[in-house]
Amino acid sequence: MKTVEVCLTPDLIQHFNLKGKVVIVVDIFRATSCIVTGLAYGVNAIYPVATVEECKNFKKKGMIIAGERGGEKVAGFDVGNSPYEYMNDEFQSKDIAVTTTNGTQAILKSIGADQILIGAFLNLRAMADFILDSNKNIIIHCAGWKGMVNIEDTLFAGALINEIKATHQPSGDSAFMAGDLYHFHHMDLLHAAHNSSHAKRLAAFGIEKDLDFCMEMSLYSIIPSYQDKKITLL
Repeated sequence: MKTVEVCLTPDLIQHFNLKGKVVIVVDIFRATSCIVTGLAYGVNAIYPVATVEECKNFKKKGMIIAGERGGEKVAGFDVGNSPYEYMNDEFQSKDIAVTTTNGTQAILKSIGADQILIGAFLNLRAMADFILDSNKNIIIHCAGWKGMVNIEDTLFAGALINEIKATHQPSGDSAFMAGDLYHFHHMDLLHAAHNSSHAKRLAAFGIEKDLDFCMEMSLYSIIPSYQDKKITLL
């Protein structure tokens, strides 16, 4: 069988061997949920960048820019970090540059893998089907929160591990921990996610509907892939 590893935070990714592996980056609240939603609604490409200044440079080129710091929309940006903002007919066939506190950092730190995919509960089934049909070891790279572990990304890792258990076995304690966390909470993932520290931080901004939406299962049958500095549909 192939293996599935879990990196619980980008601060740990340097300890993983990325070569020859597929990395699935996940930031449930909310970057990867936004990316999946945007591409599902017809966005052409999404360019993840590390800094606010880099993102502003894309604005000068006429591109839509999106981003947050500390959970709040960056001043002067067109879009924040809500998946509902990406459900905009005006964005169809357009390109968006995005920078976030955690998610875009995790994507960029995954460079070196054979393939970088973008995961969320919103495309869980499609991601699982893709992996089941592949023949490569995978790493689930959780964005966490400012270098620390969070519940919602770890729950996704456990859910994906459960979905691909026919072909991939957990490797390493973090993968076993993610699997156990998912099995403990699988009857009410939304409740567990709402109790996370990240959810409580974000709830202060009055975005409970975002959090609920990000926990929806398999709404979209798409696989976003990062290559050549942009994310497009596989």
